[in-house]
Amino acid sequence: MTVKNNDNENKNKEALVEYVAEDGTNVKLTPAAVKDYIAGNSKITNQEFVLFASLCKARKLNPFTKEAYLIKYGENPAQMVVSKDAILKRAVLHPKYDGKESGIIVSINNEIKEIEGCFLPPNATLLGGWCKVYRKDRSHPEYMSVSLDEVMQKKSNGEANLSWATKPATMVEKVAKVRALREAFVDELAGMYDADELKNETTYQPINESTNQIDPFEDDSNDVIDVDINEI
Repeated sequence: MTVKNNDNENKNKEALVEYVAEDGTNVKLTPAAVKDYIAGNSKITNQEFVLFASLCKARKLNPFTKEAYLIKYGENPAQMVVSKDAILKRAVLHPKYDGKESGIIVSINNEIKEIEGCFLPPNATLLGGWCKVYRKDRSHPEYMSVSLDEVMQKKSNGEANLSWATKPATMVEKVAKVRALREAFVDELAGMYDADELKNETTYQPINESTNQIDPFEDDSNDVIDVDINEI
């Protein structure tokens, strides 16, 4: 009797993660697809692929419609990036979502105040951001406040990056909003972290020289938030 050895055949088979995303799309993720179309042709490890694909599947994210990214520069650990819209949509569409309030924390004439919205008065000093998220099944809102100094993203030279330097009020309010939404809907949003909670621990380049792609953390047009895969 002849026994066929399938070891080589199995080694040649590429890993496949398949699932149906929140938008109804049948998503198929392979290491090659993630590397070529999602990670900007960066060299990702098998572990990074598995963790990225697993979180996308668990949260029903579609990376091909820019709901999630995998960003990696050099030998730094890969970063999973989730679009702000994906998080907001999951919260807003939740049957128990009952609205939110958000704004900035400022100092005016040595008095600390919470202002709704992102308008910074000329005589005010920006200190942080705040947000309240309401649920129909809870008597009290989920409240979150953040300090500007703690969450501001900086370049390797210590300067604030472009988004934080030009619109700090908008950015710090966004951080507070995302954190409050995650706390209010932890079952649905667990694993989706704001970039500012983790990113400052590593030095990043604004441009990936091999792909000539802008680091989405530096370019705010995509409104992305991330989680270091080591934190999953």
